[in-house]
Amino acid sequence: MSKVRFTKMHGCGNDYVYVNMMEQQLADPAATAVKWSDRHKGIGSDGLVLIDKSPIAEADFSMRIFNADGSEAMMCGNASRCIGKYIYEKTNVCVTPVADGNGCQEARIRLLTLSGIKVLHLHIADNKVESVTVDMGEPVLADESLFRPDNAKGFSGSIHDGGKLMEGRFVSMGNPHYVVFTDDVDQVGDTGRLLERHPVFPQRCNIEFAHIEPDGSIRTRVWERGSGITQACGTGACATAVAAVLAGHAGRNKRIAMDGGTLDIEWREADNHVYMTGPADFVFDGEAEA
Repeated sequence: MSKVRFTKMHGCGNDYVYVNMMEQQLADPAATAVKWSDRHKGIGSDGLVLIDKSPIAEADFSMRIFNADGSEAMMCGNASRCIGKYIYEKTNVCVTPVADGNGCQEARIRLLTLSGIKVLHLHIADNKVESVTVDMGEPVLADESLFRPDNAKGFSGSIHDGGKLMEGRFVSMGNPHYVVFTDDVDQVGDTGRLLERHPVFPQRCNIEFAHIEPDGSIRTRVWERGSGITQACGTGACATAVAAVLAGHAGRNKRIAMDGGTLDIEWREADNHVYMTGPADFVFDGEAEA
């Protein structure tokens, strides 16, 4: 076994181990994700993220994401923000900031993911990335490869003993999400585990339990496909905001409060794209056997 250098980062508590593949190699990322993600015997994380050069000219860099169970994810909003900070602050790659028109500086990175190219807008202060806005693209509200509802309104069915019914709304943000508006967001563990693998989701699903708070923000707890309960989920926050608009619960600008922090989400009418803004933070650097 060889030692591999890594950086642990988090976005609103959604923590991953990041490996710079432009400097080193990792033979079996799926197995490494399982080993390193273990919070008792490994580094401890929600998964593993690989940062590399883009194989196509339309993007600057690429990322691959492996969940804690070794499965590969298509997209992660929190990880994309962290990659922006990592590239700007920890590599020798020249990313030149420009004035954003509001008295601040902004740098742009085009990131290739399995769900397409995402544009990262890095908000710079004192040569540090203070926050990142990610253009997450257009939400997808119907995809039979990800969601096969029993009826036109969406999934409604018995999910555990006692015949409890769970009504929700499907939204894909490059990966599948099912958003349930409820007064009981703390059912995330028991119910989320069951819903992730329900037959209506051919490729399993990320599950959000959301509640509209008195101040207008949306309190959301997340069960991530392949990782379980996580402190936050960027794509999940986007899906929650879209679902809230569609259900008549909110306007197109919303604050999504999760266990690990808050993200600002805007679903713009002008281009139908969803924009996510939030922080990214370093935790520590290290080396581990892969």
